[in-house]
Amino acid sequence: MRRLMLGNEAIARGLLENGCAMATSYPGTPASEILASVAAMRTAEDVDMHVQWAVNEKVALEIAYAGAMTGLRTAVSMKQVGLNVASDPLMSAAYMGTKGGFVVISADDPGPHSSQTEQDSRMMAMMAKIPVLDPDSPQQAKEMIGLAFALSEAFEIPVMVRPTTRVCHARQDVAVAPLADDPRQPEFERDPARWAATPKFRYHLHGELEGKLDAIAAYAATAPVQLNAGVSGDRAVVVSGVAAAHTVEIMRELGLWDRLPLYQVRQPYPLHTDFVTRLEKAHDAVLVIEETTGMIEMQLGDRKRVTGKQTGAVPRVGELTPETIERILCDFSGQSCSVKTPPAVAGRRPTLCAGCPHRASFFAIKKAAPRAIYTSDIGCYTLGMNLGAVDTVLCMGAAISQAAGFYHAFKGQEKPRDVVATIGDSTFFHAGLPALVDAVSQGVRFVLVILDNRTTAMTGNQPTPASGRGACGEPLQNVDIEKLVAGCGVGFIREADPYQTDACIQVLKEALAYSRENGPAVVISRAPCLLDKQAARSKSMGAPPVVTDDCDGCGYCVQHFECPAIVMAEDESHVTIDPVLCSGCGVCLYVCPKQSIQPAE
Repeated sequence: MRRLMLGNEAIARGLLENGCAMATSYPGTPASEILASVAAMRTAEDVDMHVQWAVNEKVALEIAYAGAMTGLRTAVSMKQVGLNVASDPLMSAAYMGTKGGFVVISADDPGPHSSQTEQDSRMMAMMAKIPVLDPDSPQQAKEMIGLAFALSEAFEIPVMVRPTTRVCHARQDVAVAPLADDPRQPEFERDPARWAATPKFRYHLHGELEGKLDAIAAYAATAPVQLNAGVSGDRAVVVSGVAAAHTVEIMRELGLWDRLPLYQVRQPYPLHTDFVTRLEKAHDAVLVIEETTGMIEMQLGDRKRVTGKQTGAVPRVGELTPETIERILCDFSGQSCSVKTPPAVAGRRPTLCAGCPHRASFFAIKKAAPRAIYTSDIGCYTLGMNLGAVDTVLCMGAAISQAAGFYHAFKGQEKPRDVVATIGDSTFFHAGLPALVDAVSQGVRFVLVILDNRTTAMTGNQPTPASGRGACGEPLQNVDIEKLVAGCGVGFIREADPYQTDACIQVLKEALAYSRENGPAVVISRAPCLLDKQAARSKSMGAPPVVTDDCDGCGYCVQHFECPAIVMAEDESHVTIDPVLCSGCGVCLYVCPKQSIQPAE
């Protein structure tokens, strides 16, 4: 039987078909749909397994790894920058090894399309000294889940599967099989020398790990394959990941399929020793096409024979589009290239949704603290930069830490700068708590605005610890943000409704006054995400307001509020409100300095 599936759905299906008993994750594009699909399939198929959105990637990996220590098959999924957060337990897990199969799915984002970096998770696998598999399509991604479990159990080692955006978000008709009936039961064997190893024993575990890698470099099941079997020649092409799928099509179109041997590397690390020897003996020139770092190229070594990213033949930045790969192949094969670069199309910059409570919060922040430094974080609210209310975005949780850094930098000045940090509720749970504890301990004077919409909005409205529900919709204990903040030692904690603009501005001014004399002040700006179907709508929502004839097209509302529902006329003589986009939040009534926007009668 075959089904049309998103790449992430195919990965989820692979987990269930191969007896995965525990799946954990923290949402992040392009990986978010993996656990969401696992949860949906678990419910639909009535599968007995644990499915969980964890508070962050580190916690997610540690939970799943513990399950693998008991002999169960487990998996954790995340995006590439999430792997940074989980890197500490990953490094140790590689030394200690596993009992059951343990698969780490790290989805990379060449481009990048929705990430801070283009980093290559295969390099993290090399640093951790674990094998990594690189799928070229949704179908192969599904197949590699089973291969990864088998490899993990054969060598008692964590195995990474590394899809990229073009695999995760591609659709393909995928062959599906019945779900595995895995009867294994968890069993934990006490072995402190392994599971709680001290540095002396870690030295021995490192030696064992190196032996595993040598054996994996000879593991036949993951060896490279020649896609156009029987073709030989002095020159050859080596591909990996989604670039393999593009290259197959392009070589056929260019008439190179029967002229250039094409090898697909499914396990970029450790690269199979016999394959390296084979290339050295059979070919005088080898082109390596891979995303994002020249990892295979690095292991092949000889720069006189091997060309790729290190030699400049393959771009080091950005994803490898079909047009780019065609030019690379033409250059390597010595034939003319007819591919044309698609013309650049001007697009509309991303913006917060019409009626988004974050936009109202940012407007209030700028009114209350117009000359402050605004540190922010990872989430939808990063788009507050369009409103001039976000000055810095570094990584998860950094809004609070950087606010502390700016305070310490300016505290010796005659008139220290106000600092207002913004962070989403999910990000606060993920990485904000340690930074807030540190800020309280150090007496840092700043205002923290927690933008609480009770969901992880940017990645698809996954639940947070404050949502009171789990990955499969099951009821869970609701974690109270106010109590957490109070437990950190914060002396000023107030809730505000961002749609009640005057009241919200007043609360922020009180928080600023408190922070200037005492230390951190926290305002929880609370309103549900408009796209979260499970959230109750705010009572303040009403009919779209109207623009009166007094509007002179000054543009203040467009420039300083940037709501998509407010549209400037072509002749810039006035604005109109799009009733289809307008949510009726009513904040624009406060925004217009000339009161030209009024409530609907």
